[in-house]
Amino acid sequence: MIRDTSQQDAVIAPPPAQKLKRGALIGGIAAAVVALSGFLLSAWNSSEHSVSGERLRIAEVGRGTLVRDASVNGRVVAAVSPTLYSTSPATVNLKVAAGDTVKKGDVLAVLESPDLSDELKREVSSYEQLKAEVARQQILARKQKLLAQREADTAEIDRLSAQRTLERYESVGQLGIIAKIDHQKAKDALNSAQIRARHAAQAASLEGDDVQLALKTKVNELERQRLSLANAQRRVDELTVRAPVDGFIGTLNVQNRMVVAANAPLMTLVDLSKLEVELEVPETYVADLGLGMNAEITLPSGKATGKLSALSPEVVKNQVLARVRFDGEQPKGLRQSQRVTARLLIEEKPNVVMLPRGPFVESEGGRHAYVVQDGVAVRTPIQLGATSISAVEIISGLKPGDKVVISGTDTFNNANRVSINR
Repeated sequence: MIRDTSQQDAVIAPPPAQKLKRGALIGGIAAAVVALSGFLLSAWNSSEHSVSGERLRIAEVGRGTLVRDASVNGRVVAAVSPTLYSTSPATVNLKVAAGDTVKKGDVLAVLESPDLSDELKREVSSYEQLKAEVARQQILARKQKLLAQREADTAEIDRLSAQRTLERYESVGQLGIIAKIDHQKAKDALNSAQIRARHAAQAASLEGDDVQLALKTKVNELERQRLSLANAQRRVDELTVRAPVDGFIGTLNVQNRMVVAANAPLMTLVDLSKLEVELEVPETYVADLGLGMNAEITLPSGKATGKLSALSPEVVKNQVLARVRFDGEQPKGLRQSQRVTARLLIEEKPNVVMLPRGPFVESEGGRHAYVVQDGVAVRTPIQLGATSISAVEIISGLKPGDKVVISGTDTFNNANRVSINR
């Protein structure tokens, strides 16, 4: 029985040249391993810490367009939500309750103010009195004008009579029938009649102007009283509080039969036909905000765009309130006071060196970044420019193509060099 072929094998010695080639290959591999080990050992010895690469997020510096934006929170509010106020001290009679739906012009409350009612009655009485005085003045004006005209007409008749008398004297005076002195008296009488007629006509004209001016004064007094009456009537009409728009009663600030002061808030009316977004913008972004700025609102149903339509002039709790009006048709399914998030598009900067944003911006204060070089993260001073939600602008310290640790540097403890284990 033959167990194997070992008895038939023969050892063949390799040629001398092949032995030299194999020895050189083994020596080169050994030298490379020693050099690599020395390099890694030197890098390891120069690093202050060592971390696992799985805990880090590394991004590459690139060049592109940086969109400066800001992410803020907000809520959906009614674009029109007027608050109704009392116009004078009064007792409130409410005609609606909170949550009631009303139409424009519906009576919401009736205010009882005896003072305004009495004032209206006094104004009406004064107006009627002046109206009667104007009518009386018109009658007196016509009467005085008639009297003045009568005086003027009488003087004109006397002038005509004196003129005819003189004409008779002149016709017979040439015959020597009348005395010369009578002829002179007739001339004087005519002159006197002419003067009286002229003065009477002027007096009648002046009397007409006088009575016309007196009548105009009374008419002006009547017009002034009419304006006072209209103002009193307006104030009384305002005691009936009506809905300025369609909507529903949002908040009641008073109770029924409560006595309120002037300018006290009564209720808030909410119009849900047109909604806007009220944003709470941090004070740091105020200098960059402007009306007409584009905004992107994230809603449960998707995203919508709008424009900044109003900006509060005051800062409250380090925040400024801003209003965003939707572009085009209002999104469906919105509710009053619904919480949303929005992205304000502040500025676009093309062709800048940029890096994805990460926690390193806050942890290092934007002054340092860890650049990965041959498996070692080197702490490098940098200068940041504009920032957005997703990216930051690099002004100096980095160049396109550099790989930077943007997340996970919280364990580096500000070390200058950190080894990254793969």
